[in-house]
Amino acid sequence: MKPITKFTLSGLAAGIALATLSAPAFSQEKAQWTMTTTWPDNLALIEIDRHWVETVNQIAGDELEIDFRAGGTLMPGTEVFDATETGSIEASGDWPGYWAGRSSAFSPLAATPSLFNGVDYLNWIMEWGGFELYQEVYGKYNMVYLPYGITNNESGFMGRTKIESLADLEGKRLRLSGRDQGRVLERLGGSQVTLSGGEIYQAVERGVVDGAEFSTPGVDYQAGFAEVVDYWATPGWHQSASVFGVMINKDAWDALSAETQEKLKVAAEATLAWSLAWSERTSTEGTQSFKEAGVEISTYDEEDMARIQEVTNEVIVEGACEDPMHAKVYHSMISYMQQYANWRDVSVPYNMSRSIDNLPSLEEIEACM
Repeated sequence: MKPITKFTLSGLAAGIALATLSAPAFSQEKAQWTMTTTWPDNLALIEIDRHWVETVNQIAGDELEIDFRAGGTLMPGTEVFDATETGSIEASGDWPGYWAGRSSAFSPLAATPSLFNGVDYLNWIMEWGGFELYQEVYGKYNMVYLPYGITNNESGFMGRTKIESLADLEGKRLRLSGRDQGRVLERLGGSQVTLSGGEIYQAVERGVVDGAEFSTPGVDYQAGFAEVVDYWATPGWHQSASVFGVMINKDAWDALSAETQEKLKVAAEATLAWSLAWSERTSTEGTQSFKEAGVEISTYDEEDMARIQEVTNEVIVEGACEDPMHAKVYHSMISYMQQYANWRDVSVPYNMSRSIDNLPSLEEIEACM
């Protein structure tokens, strides 16, 4: 009996040792994060933030729990960048273009005038080095950044003044977000007015602005714009696509295990794909609703669109030459467009990306780097 007992005890000890090695480390406390966003509850863009938070809480709930608060409930949306950078809050949802005053490189990370569409952003972020550039730009501010939202081109200008051509932009005061976008508008004869999303409705209603853009048709309709606008000028060349994501304080990120960090990235990639489909569905429904409300839709002609592209290219090159990081981002984007064209342009009309033969000059941007 003694040999049997010895074998049994040895086997038990080995089993305990193996279980200890394979079991999760319970010594690490479950992380508790507070997260807010730039979007209040009444703007549909908050659904992108919520989708990511819910996904994280589902797949990483044993290691991390995120308490999500709507924009404006903890602090004004303009303060979330500083709060995340300093660590007074662990994470915040954003649109990178809001921070272009700190570095102009944030502008193309958020949206491009007349360049990328939604699939281009998806390709570039996932496979052409875009993700790494978000880390480089936000990393200078003690943050990790996970892009988790893409919307395709925005509605365009809406208002009580009819805009059918570029000639109609002359002298018009238009609410427009984005540094490069504003420069393009001004060269086309318009004047950029900066307003928060919550101020647009009343500004149009009271005639403070001649027109305004905000987001996609689904988001714009939910914001009530159909109640105060009569005309809608398409396409939304000012933002041919937009990206949203989560700013994460670097110290909070580093405190997570590698496995938990990976789960947050997986949740971001899943939300990225979902957001594009969600945006296209709600844009379709929003467009139908604007039509039913009697809003008149007009479209720029080919000559006007060619002029918009020409001015956009000039603005992109000039802006890139003002800041090396700005140049680095656009250099990566345009290089992607050129390389992807090898496949994209031979797959017309079934190509996913935008076919374009008039890009900003890569050589001029390289000369400024």
